[in-house]
Amino acid sequence: MKFQGRVALVTGGSRGIGKATALKLASEGATVAVHYSRSGAKAEGVCAEIYGEYQQKALPFQADVSDREAVNKMVAAVTKELGTIDLLVNNAGDVGDMTFDELTPEHWDRIVAINLTGPFNVLWAVKPGMIEQQFGRIVNVSSIAALAVRPNQLPYAAAKAGVISLTKSCCGPLAQHNIRINSVAPGAIATDMLSEVSSEMVEQLRSTTPLGRLGEPEEMADVIAFLLSEESSYMTGATVIASGGRILIP
Repeated sequence: MKFQGRVALVTGGSRGIGKATALKLASEGATVAVHYSRSGAKAEGVCAEIYGEYQQKALPFQADVSDREAVNKMVAAVTKELGTIDLLVNNAGDVGDMTFDELTPEHWDRIVAINLTGPFNVLWAVKPGMIEQQFGRIVNVSSIAALAVRPNQLPYAAAKAGVISLTKSCCGPLAQHNIRINSVAPGAIATDMLSEVSSEMVEQLRSTTPLGRLGEPEEMADVIAFLLSEESSYMTGATVIASGGRILIP
């Protein structure tokens, strides 16, 4: 049991990669705080599934990750109910496709707030506890959109590139406190986010992926669990690309 006795916070844990990660960590012994923004019933369902499947404690916690005060209150509540957070998965995000010509400053602000300011807020709320206990493992979920041209996802791609930079910039200061921080850049994954795009686009994503299929949330959860575990003990500040080969495509 890789995470026996550890407390994990998974943001955006009610669905997709977040849900798969919460289940994965619980299967390896972690107590899990399942964060959600709007999907309270789904988060409660994930917690029930964790208890029913693995007899591990899991509780839902709500916050808008772009709201710093709300995040601070959430982390305080998690710490009170479950204990100091040992493992953090910054997964909450929103794509918000919009063409270059349609893009507005308001849309930019919202997407960047969720995808870049949000991970910063959660990280900054969690790190004092990790520093105090001299232990922490953090994974930020980026995207291959950060590494390639995405004209219909300009703010999303920019924010996810920022997540990679945040990861790199924090690894040195955190390392002296026995805190490792890495990121993962998923490709096209079969999650609810794909419901925002047309079936034609989904098929294009599938057909242009060298492995010939979409990724599964559980595959991303395996990568995240590896980065949180001591199997990756000499890794920090790194970004693991898990894209079925799509990073090879412009």
